[in-house]
Amino acid sequence: MADFPSALQRFPVTVDIVALTVRDDVLNVLLITRLIEPFRGRLALPGGFVLAGEGLGEAAIRELAEETGVEQVPGHLEQLQSYGPQGRDPRGDVLTVAHLLLAPDFPVLSAGSDAEQAAWCPVGDVLAGERHLAFDHARILVDAVERARSKLEYSPLGAAFCGEEFTIAQLRAVYEAVWGTRLDPRNFHRKATGNPGFLEDTGRMTTGDAGRPAALFRLAAEARSAAGEPVRAVLNPPLMRPHS
Repeated sequence: MADFPSALQRFPVTVDIVALTVRDDVLNVLLITRLIEPFRGRLALPGGFVLAGEGLGEAAIRELAEETGVEQVPGHLEQLQSYGPQGRDPRGDVLTVAHLLLAPDFPVLSAGSDAEQAAWCPVGDVLAGERHLAFDHARILVDAVERARSKLEYSPLGAAFCGEEFTIAQLRAVYEAVWGTRLDPRNFHRKATGNPGFLEDTGRMTTGDAGRPAALFRLAAEARSAAGEPVRAVLNPPLMRPHS
């Protein structure tokens, strides 16, 4: 095998993880407080350098565990896109490959590695400029939120924010939180339950909650993997978000 060209530019590669969940009907992102320079004390996405011989997905899972205490990644993880390498890190050229995680609400156990704290933060606060992120992480978050919004239109990944079983009202609350808009309950119920290959009725009802019992649904067999996670199926027709 020939050696790499001597003129080939080399720079480190990192991964950043945009973990999104819905808490109390609000879209949240998992952020850390940086413990080291650059940007010590600033909020940032979890992430770090890819180690030699390590795959990008492996690096994302490892960094999430090291910086937030999340050992088993819940929900759906996928690559978002790459950023850089120029102009995004004061230490020099660094290429990052951002990953998007859509997950049910899960506890952040602890901060570690180069993170002082780790906690959920409402996405709206960051997008409104109330929380300032290190590096180019605000731009990455904007792209990730738009990807999540599009995913909910064309794929069954809205269910990635729910548990294994859920009511239509719970699923609608996810769509409302991610899209940032209110939806007509009857219209959403009709579209979600009438979309072939999206949901299936479990035959069970909620119990112990205030109000009337509600039917429990889960992803249809063709929309989930053997592990029960949403797959890259395509909703036809799509559930289009309202546009003002």
